[in-house]
Amino acid sequence: MSLQRAWVGLGSNLESPRRQVESAIEALDRLPLTRRVAASPLYASRPVGPQDQPDFINAVVCLETRLSPLALLDQLQALEQRHRRVRARRWGPRTLDLDLLLFGDSTLCLPRLTVPHPEMTQRTFVLLPLLDVDPRLRLPDGRRLADLQAAQVDALSSGVLPLEGG
Repeated sequence: MSLQRAWVGLGSNLESPRRQVESAIEALDRLPLTRRVAASPLYASRPVGPQDQPDFINAVVCLETRLSPLALLDQLQALEQRHRRVRARRWGPRTLDLDLLLFGDSTLCLPRLTVPHPEMTQRTFVLLPLLDVDPRLRLPDGRRLADLQAAQVDALSSGVLPLEGG
């Protein structure tokens, strides 16, 4: 496969979430046929879904990879398992969540994978770190992420805040 850029969202709210995310960022640089190009600062955010869980630490990483989208997804899910990810309930607490947000200019709708990630444009905790990594980033349909973020509520009222030293 040719070299592609892929953007991965990271999140954790269990077992030292900051350490979980920082460790995963380093691990993404060691995936086969893949190298990390950039990583966003860390953000704290309120959970989506059930509110009876801790806040999340989030970030976004840009990778260059020769893996196919499904092969990259397999690697991301294996990394989640190494971090003892348990899928007990939808939008529940987790040690590590890795989402393939974008894969080059691809649009995919497969049983295991939809790219662009179907909910990313409504999530400030995804848009802010994506824009930190690449302020000019566009979706495959040409929409600018900066315009989508500008249409969102401001980060403070959405509960998404940059972490100190993050």
